[in-house]
Amino acid sequence: MLFLVNIPSVLAQESHGDTSDNRQIITGLEHLVEMNFEPLRGKKVGLITNATGVDARLKSTIDILHESSEVELVALYGPEHGVRGDYAAGDKVESYTDPSTGIPVYSLYGATRKPTVDMLKGVEVLVYDIQDIGVRSYTYISTMGLAMEAAAEQDIPFVVLDRPNPLGGLKVEGALVEKEYESFVSAFPIPYVYGLTPGEVARMIATEQWMETDKKVSLEVIEMKGWKRQMTFEDTGLPWVPTSPHIPHPYSSYYYVASGIMGELGVFSEGVGYTLPFQVFAAEWIDEQLLSESMNNLNLPGVYFRPIVFKPFYGRDQSKTLRGVQIHLYDFESVELMPLQFYFMQVHSQLYPDVSIFEQSENRWNMFDKVNGTHQTRLQFSADFQVEPLLKQWRTAATAFQDYSKQYWMYE
Repeated sequence: MLFLVNIPSVLAQESHGDTSDNRQIITGLEHLVEMNFEPLRGKKVGLITNATGVDARLKSTIDILHESSEVELVALYGPEHGVRGDYAAGDKVESYTDPSTGIPVYSLYGATRKPTVDMLKGVEVLVYDIQDIGVRSYTYISTMGLAMEAAAEQDIPFVVLDRPNPLGGLKVEGALVEKEYESFVSAFPIPYVYGLTPGEVARMIATEQWMETDKKVSLEVIEMKGWKRQMTFEDTGLPWVPTSPHIPHPYSSYYYVASGIMGELGVFSEGVGYTLPFQVFAAEWIDEQLLSESMNNLNLPGVYFRPIVFKPFYGRDQSKTLRGVQIHLYDFESVELMPLQFYFMQVHSQLYPDVSIFEQSENRWNMFDKVNGTHQTRLQFSADFQVEPLLKQWRTAATAFQDYSKQYWMYE
C-alpha cells in the first residue's frame, strides 16, 4: 500500500530567526531590554541560564546583562548541561568561573540542585532565563522551582524571562504526578505535557505554593510579546538553540514526548545514539516491515510509521543492527504524542509475546515510574498491554488540568 504524506512545517528545516525589528515574537529577555532593565536596575543580579538563554541574534543573556550599565551581574547558576551548554546529559557539574566574564558559576546539577545560602550571598534579585520544551520530565522547571524556593527563603525577588513552549499552549497530555512519585523528573502535580510557558509554570508554583517553605516568593514574570497559545516554536520565527544534546531541533520536543518514557525501560532504542534521537522504536529482533504495517494499521491520527534499519554510533546499542520504525508526524494538532510509545509496546506484545518487556527492565522500573508520575501505569499496562484504558484516564486528567490552569495563562 502506498501512502502519500505531505511533509509539514514540523519536519521542515527550522528557521534561523528573523532578526529584524518586525519580528512577531519578543521574548521576555528582549522585553527586559526594551524596558531598559527597569526590574533589575541598580541591583546585584544572579542569573540562572544555559546555552538557550539568547536573544534573536543569538547573543547570550549572560553577556547582555554583563554588558549593561543598568545592572550588576554578580553570579551565574547552571542547571543540567551547564550555563554555556558544555556538559552532557547527566554529567555532574562543579562550580567554576565563567572565562568570558570572570563571574562565578555555581552548579545546580552537582552537589546541590538548589541554590544554597552561600551561593546567594550578595544577590539582590534572582533571574531565570532558560528555553524549556514543555515536558514534565525535562528538568529545567524542577531547577526553577527549587530556585524559587531558595529565593523565597532568602527574601530575594525572583524574575522569570518568559519564553515559548515549543509544544504550544494548547496541547496537554498525561496524568498528574502522585505525591509519593514527585521527583526531579516529575517535580509538580502537572501532566506530562502541561501546555504552559515557563513563566506560567512559575506563577502556578508560586500561587499553589508547590515549594517546601512557608515563605512566599516575590515573583515577576517578564512576558513575551506576540506569542499565542496555538503557536509551536516554528511559528515564532525565533532561532532554536538545542536545549540539550538530543533535542537538536524544535520538533525534537515532539518526539521526546512520543518515545522518552519508553526509553527509560532500556529494552528498546528510541534513536538516541543515532541521527534520529527519540524518532524511532527499534530493537535487534524486530521485523521492521511487519512492525510498520502493524503500527500503521492502528490508523492513529497525525502519524505514519516507516520501516527502518540502522546502527547507532554510540551508546548502549552502538554498532548493533537495529530494526523498527521511524515516527513521522504530519499533523501536530491531531496527534496524541505520549500514547505513541504505549501503542508501540502494545503492538510489540502482540508480535513478540515471548519478549517480556517488564521482566527485562526490572532494574529500570524506578525511573519509568518516576517519569510516569505513578507506578499504576506500569502495573495496569503490563497486565494486558492495552492502551485504551490508560488513554481514557490520561485524557480526563489532562482536560481537568487544562481547565484549572487557565487561571495562570498569560497569553491567549
